[in-house]
Amino acid sequence: MAKNQAGNGSDPVTSDVPAEEAAPTVGKGAPTPTRKQQEAANQRPLVVGDRKEAAKAARAKQAEARERARIGMANGEEKYLPMRDRGVQKRYVRDYVDARFSIGEFMIPVMFLVIILTFIPSPEVQTYGILALWAFFIVAVVDSVILGFTLTRKLAAKFGKDKVEKVRWYAAMRALQLRAMRLPKAQVKRFQFPE
Repeated sequence: MAKNQAGNGSDPVTSDVPAEEAAPTVGKGAPTPTRKQQEAANQRPLVVGDRKEAAKAARAKQAEARERARIGMANGEEKYLPMRDRGVQKRYVRDYVDARFSIGEFMIPVMFLVIILTFIPSPEVQTYGILALWAFFIVAVVDSVILGFTLTRKLAAKFGKDKVEKVRWYAAMRALQLRAMRLPKAQVKRFQFPE
């Protein structure tokens, strides 16, 4: 059909570049392994050779993970906290409650004292002990209610009124625990209130 238009009838123009450099090699440099080779490479025993040793190693690994989670939760690391303790508002509530002196913190020691008083055979001492417990309980409830309203107001000022979570019960339950028994542990000192 069409002949070379150059008119000299010679071969097309060739360059001085060798053929290896002109076309870069494409590929991975090794043949694709066959299915049989791949299956042989992936073959592992279904049951480990020493089951007792494997179980022991698994238990040790789980214990290490649990210990890491326990320490992280005690220190207040967000990823280790249960869902009820997560979030910036809950952290604010924890810090506020921990910085505050709460009457409810002494509920457990007072109950323990009343239990001891009930062993005294005098009915008057037992009656006064029970009345003192009820009075202390009422004061602790009033203190928790005041704490709830104060925290709601402070959270509304800090995060916006429409973004405030329901934290009154959370704050009250934390305020009723002894400071040393709270989890996550207190991260602030007394009277070091959050901004």
